[in-house]
Amino acid sequence: MTNRNKLIEYDSAKRAHPALEELRGILQYKDLILQLVRRDIVARYKRSALGIAWTMLQPLGMMIILSVVFSNLFHTIRGYPSYILSGLLAWTFFAQTTTAAIHQIVWGSALFHRIYLPRTSFPISAIGTGMVNLALGLIPLTLILLVTGISLTWNILFVPISILLLAAFALGVGLILSTLAIYFPDVVEMYQVILIGWMYLTPIIYSEEILPEALRFWVTNLNPMYHLVQIFRLPIYGGELPSLPTLLIGSTVALSTLLVGWLIFSKKSDEFAYHV
Repeated sequence: MTNRNKLIEYDSAKRAHPALEELRGILQYKDLILQLVRRDIVARYKRSALGIAWTMLQPLGMMIILSVVFSNLFHTIRGYPSYILSGLLAWTFFAQTTTAAIHQIVWGSALFHRIYLPRTSFPISAIGTGMVNLALGLIPLTLILLVTGISLTWNILFVPISILLLAAFALGVGLILSTLAIYFPDVVEMYQVILIGWMYLTPIIYSEEILPEALRFWVTNLNPMYHLVQIFRLPIYGGELPSLPTLLIGSTVALSTLLVGWLIFSKKSDEFAYHV
């Protein structure tokens, strides 16, 4: 038998771990992910007169509203608009990317019947789109910092690491929730309710110092977004690096959530086509 006619045997028992296969697939389909990010950005703003400028105007408008409503209540916070916007950008990134990841899997899963592509490409593209939006949102934040008299320091160079940790946590949460949403569609609606409560339990429009001591313990110790918002906000608004405990807790939470989400999602992804 010639080499050309030689049969290639496939042993399913030698298949790599699903998590590794998914990672290998992502590396092979990286160009597809870039195209998905580009598609999401273009599709979102192509019919808008202001186009991509809405990415910067949306958090800016929310900051103005919150500043007007709560400025008298929290007047002791220095540069209050800058305080709000720095926290709001981090929260908006997390909320929008995790929600988009769920919707991309639930509504895009019809493709699983037709072609092969890494299932995680949809959530990762949602994170990529969010990172572009977050980078654009730093432009109005810089202007507000200057207007409110908050000085920028070299510690702002730490922000890319803050964004990567936020992205890791958001991707992990998005993968876990996407897996649940395939089997339990009500998760999509429930998550929107959870996000509202979660936001108000995170010091974004207020400082944790105003909280009663008992509640402050829960917010600062059991709320992962508290640490990640702090890691993002401190180098920008505070002009200082996050403390080592805050950085360690935030990094551990972000990376462990990503690992757990990746393992769960990749293990169950082969079943998605049968539940949509």
